[in-house]
Amino acid sequence: MKKTKILYWISTVLFAGLMIFSSIPDVMMEPETVKFITRLGYPEYFIFFIGVAKLLGCIAILVPGFPKIREWAYAGLFFDLIGATYSNLMVDGWQSGMVVMLVFFVLGILSYIYNEKYYGGMRAA
Repeated sequence: MKKTKILYWISTVLFAGLMIFSSIPDVMMEPETVKFITRLGYPEYFIFFIGVAKLLGCIAILVPGFPKIREWAYAGLFFDLIGATYSNLMVDGWQSGMVVMLVFFVLGILSYIYNEKYYGGMRAA
């Protein structure tokens, strides 16, 4: 159980950290971010919304308890990652820099798996 707890928290903190890091330019409406996201075809008003949603999702996966909210937060964060990857592929095609997205996906998947092992076991107890 201790190994599961450690792996859960390491993967979750790293995943949430990366997602928070990616949401800050959205919330601050950085000019480069606005230019990039509008080039993908999204309206400017969507940028702040998605940034705040990512921040709230990160808070939800970091705060113990509230398993339903955490489940929805994981879903939302993965929808964001899938949408971002798909949008980039459709607009710019494959680029080698997109391999970085694998880090986000792997950490998110590990966090989710260990969330189920760690909290799932606690619910069963």
